[in-house]
Amino acid sequence: MNTLMQQIIFGDNLTELNKLPDAFSTLIYIDPPFGTGKTQKRDRITVVESENGDRVGFGGKNYETTVIENSPSYEDSFEDFPAFLMPRIEKSLHCLTKNGSIMVHLDYREVHYIKVAMDKLLGRDHFMNEIIWAYDYGGRSKSKWSAKHDTILWYALNPKDYIFNFEAMERIPYMAPGLVGEEKAARGKTPTDVIWCTIVPTNGKEKCGYPTQKPMKLLDMLFKVHTNSGDTLLDYFAGSGTTGDVAKNNNCGYVLIDQNKEAIDVMEKRLGIKHIDNTSDTPLVSKLTG
Repeated sequence: MNTLMQQIIFGDNLTELNKLPDAFSTLIYIDPPFGTGKTQKRDRITVVESENGDRVGFGGKNYETTVIENSPSYEDSFEDFPAFLMPRIEKSLHCLTKNGSIMVHLDYREVHYIKVAMDKLLGRDHFMNEIIWAYDYGGRSKSKWSAKHDTILWYALNPKDYIFNFEAMERIPYMAPGLVGEEKAARGKTPTDVIWCTIVPTNGKEKCGYPTQKPMKLLDMLFKVHTNSGDTLLDYFAGSGTTGDVAKNNNCGYVLIDQNKEAIDVMEKRLGIKHIDNTSDTPLVSKLTG
């Protein structure tokens, strides 16, 4: 019996994703932050074909890259969010199995920008669903419609071959059970692309004190459908470690990355394992699979 992969990695995901093995994860789920107020830097490069190049491009040819001096830096604000997020998504795709999927959890401020960027990166035919997480908490605006939902974009690496366990869907009650008969009413109906689920209760057992913590029930509904027992999930904006907790409950492995030390401390306590602090350029393959 194979041992499930269970790792917490402390570091910048833009660097750490390069060190991960190829094709080890069937599902990437990320809930990225935005508007951190930090200055982000994105290097510009030139690429020239070379036999001794440091990357492989079209047709299997080798290319040598050179970083351009004085590459632009930018503030991590709403306007620059795609420039922050998309390089990380692109670097993570090599981790997916051929039948793998990626889910990107966003709010109304950024989802339209990332949807367009994801379509360009993967192709519009790889877009499978816009899943709405609807909740009902907090204050009500008196000047506009109150925002009470997040959006999860689901893309399949191969739109003709992906994991979707229909029978694993958690059924929900009919709103008018008397109209469908006893058998259907007892079985319930499958959910749609709009999922109603409460936030993590303030006094709930799963509450870790992390401000952006997502409810386990929401992720559990998704992971059951999009993974099989023994699979591995990847989350490189891991936060409180909910992805790992839900993966473990579904007999799946997990690889979690975060550069926030407070998040690492929360995950270690929650999941009962120590993190990997790899500050070198050494690939993490042996640490993850050895």
